[in-house]
Amino acid sequence: MKYPATFTRDRKNGGFVVTFRDIPEAITQGDTEDEAMEMARDVLTEAMSVYFDEKRAVPLPSAAKRGDRLVDLPASISAKVLLLNEMLSSNVWASELARRMDTTPQEVSRLIDLKRTTKIDRIEQALAALGKQLTLIAA
Repeated sequence: MKYPATFTRDRKNGGFVVTFRDIPEAITQGDTEDEAMEMARDVLTEAMSVYFDEKRAVPLPSAAKRGDRLVDLPASISAKVLLLNEMLSSNVWASELARRMDTTPQEVSRLIDLKRTTKIDRIEQALAALGKQLTLIAA
């Protein structure tokens, strides 16, 4: 997933302020464009934690507009976003998904924990249990 971001030059203090229209909680800055991009990736990942902690659907990236810079999420976090959103839209909680996957609710909770490393195959299996298919496209 690549989220469009606005990099605005801070004429008063120098550097760049970065904002995301799709994820308004994510705001950061950097002294250079490269540093601002690095900080943007970090704040975008951290902002995802808010949605996960509150069990709210994560807004998917909108189409980029002229002047936007695209900030990508790691593939593992993108897959977890898709899983969380599908669980919420299907009204399926950890216990029900665990039953469908023949596993424990604790394992499902780990699948949607951004701080835990998860094998992509397991996320793919969870999505399949929800009737979805995970497809990766190299760009």
